[in-house]
Amino acid sequence: MSQITLRDLSAIGVDRLKGVGDKKLAALREVGVENVLDLLTTYPRRWVDRTNECRVSDLQPAREALVLVAVRTVTKRVGRNRRSIVEAVVGDGSGRLHVVFFNQPWREKQLREGLQIALFGKPEVYRGGLQMTNPVVDMIGDRTGRIVPIYPQSEKAALSTWEIAGWVEDALKRCEARGLADPVPVGVRTRLGLITRHRALHDIHVPETMGEKEQARRRLAFDELLRVQTVLVMRKRAIERESRGIRHRLDGELVGRLRAALPYELTGAQQRTIAEIEADLAGPHPMHRLLQGDVGAGKTLVAVSAMLTAVQGGHQGALMAPTEVLAEQHATGVRRLLDGVTVPDPGNLFGDRPLRVELLTNRITGGDRRDVLAGLADGTVDIAIGTHALIQEGVQFHSLGVVVVDEQHRFGVEQRAALRAKGDGDVVPDVLVMTATPIPRTAAMTVYGDLDVSVLDELPPGRTPIVTKWANGPLMEQGAWATVRDEVAAGRQAYVVCPLIEESEKLEVASAQETFERLHHDELQGLRIALLHGRMPSSEKEAVMDAFRRGDIDVLVATTVIEVGVDVANATVMVIIDADRFGIAQLHQLRGRVGRGAHASTCWLVTQQVEGSNPRVEALVATTDGFELAEVDLDLRGEGTLMNTAQKGRSDLRLASLRRDRELVALAREVAFGIVDPDPMLDDNPLLLDELRLLFTADDEAFLFKS
Repeated sequence: MSQITLRDLSAIGVDRLKGVGDKKLAALREVGVENVLDLLTTYPRRWVDRTNECRVSDLQPAREALVLVAVRTVTKRVGRNRRSIVEAVVGDGSGRLHVVFFNQPWREKQLREGLQIALFGKPEVYRGGLQMTNPVVDMIGDRTGRIVPIYPQSEKAALSTWEIAGWVEDALKRCEARGLADPVPVGVRTRLGLITRHRALHDIHVPETMGEKEQARRRLAFDELLRVQTVLVMRKRAIERESRGIRHRLDGELVGRLRAALPYELTGAQQRTIAEIEADLAGPHPMHRLLQGDVGAGKTLVAVSAMLTAVQGGHQGALMAPTEVLAEQHATGVRRLLDGVTVPDPGNLFGDRPLRVELLTNRITGGDRRDVLAGLADGTVDIAIGTHALIQEGVQFHSLGVVVVDEQHRFGVEQRAALRAKGDGDVVPDVLVMTATPIPRTAAMTVYGDLDVSVLDELPPGRTPIVTKWANGPLMEQGAWATVRDEVAAGRQAYVVCPLIEESEKLEVASAQETFERLHHDELQGLRIALLHGRMPSSEKEAVMDAFRRGDIDVLVATTVIEVGVDVANATVMVIIDADRFGIAQLHQLRGRVGRGAHASTCWLVTQQVEGSNPRVEALVATTDGFELAEVDLDLRGEGTLMNTAQKGRSDLRLASLRRDRELVALAREVAFGIVDPDPMLDDNPLLLDELRLLFTADDEAFLFKS
């Protein structure tokens, strides 16, 4: 008798289980449980260890805790503003606890006298005793097992944790005779200390000890990560196997001339990264590499070096940026870097011509646009810099060799693929993806697992460290404005960043417009202040930015439009209003707009919060290391937001955590390479292949296998 596969479980409806009638079947479907596989992968959200549970007498004020108690009394009344208040007295033999629920009238019927419940919350002292306000309530019934699993419950669907637990146990019992098939080879399981899948699926739901539960979680988390990594490795190897790349010349003169003309030495990280990229460019397969770099680490120079390698071999380079502002900034910077560089031109009497860099955005129209398009088609434009306009219909390259995609998190894989498709015939251009948002190593392996990764983790010499200060409250804020006035008096400039353009009744945050007017008439009166936001016409935005670059403006009040793309070495102060409304990565990006010259720079993070801690703001004050901040961000926010940047195909992580399971991510990737390299189509691993087909939808596969 063959072992049970995940596909077998997915083919068995939950109506086959004891106690699942029409009503419960509809309730289960409402929470996304259609079959036994859905049920068995609905994991407990917590486990209560009844051998080590907190008792009421152990509760301490202001410390979160979970207690198992019996309901003693329940009352309901109407308070001020006609809000319902449900109050209950609960206890466990060691003491009594007062519980109050505001605006939850249904609690009166739910909490019947004598009911066993688990409460999770933060007790506070109230009238001489302890009280929990609006705690999480889990209905655990009268289960007396040593470890009680608590499942996600649905009040709306009328599903309780003990009902789910009963169906899970029924399903597991029915699997005992045949056992569950295991796609992970015995040798790998032994080497990594992993239990079998059968045991893992049992112990995650019905553990004897918390140690068993943890072993089960580790094994099932590994399975999730292995599936994702296998798909990514298959995609990576397919690109290498099936795509014909360009073997770029590394003996040309252009890259050497660029380096010789630089007024500074490359950092060790830049030299290492350029060497990694050149090795890719010289190989037969198209490059597919992620370049991570902290703010100001010199990514542009690395990108230009890659594009020059293409140009010196008779090909073209393209750099795609997500916004017109950033594309224009890149064009200015690249032209400055390549000023005076010439390329061979057989049609020229003197044998060469100036290297041609052109900008292509939707603002480029008429004759200028026709000239650029003609130059791309005949090869006289060597490097094109632009927005999505580069991948529009009608844009043809003569011989596109290297594609650079900046600020990858703002582009989808589809745009990346469209730019690659601009290559010549069946030859695929090399792709370098850049991001200024440092990503933790394990996250990069998962979100960008189909790319090779290069890291710029060293800042160029001459960059002055940025001092970051937290102005928590109006009094401290005055220190920020004093810094701005002092720096302007010394001939330097400042940014002030606000989260909104206009006042919002919903969000009590400063708007750029209101802040601009206030600073103009109050704190920074007499200084030359300008306003910049995303709703301004492009021509007006550019005029303001040009004036700021020239030094005609002392203080630029702006929205996050300046997060990327504004590079003014004379700017030495950044004031971020309502800093607690921004994420860590965004704050770090904004801070990186200063500290670009020889003068010491300061970043002020202004919040209305006068007391208490603020982990995000405190992290920014403590370090300027983007990679360290990325780890902090992952710990604070979890990986949900980060995983969403991957769009489709990475949603299989129910138990695995990129924070907790850093070791497992690396191990899963290593095992995936060990499986795929000798068996690219998984012919010898049919069980794993079947699971990938089952758990990744057609859309996911299309996404994941798009080059």
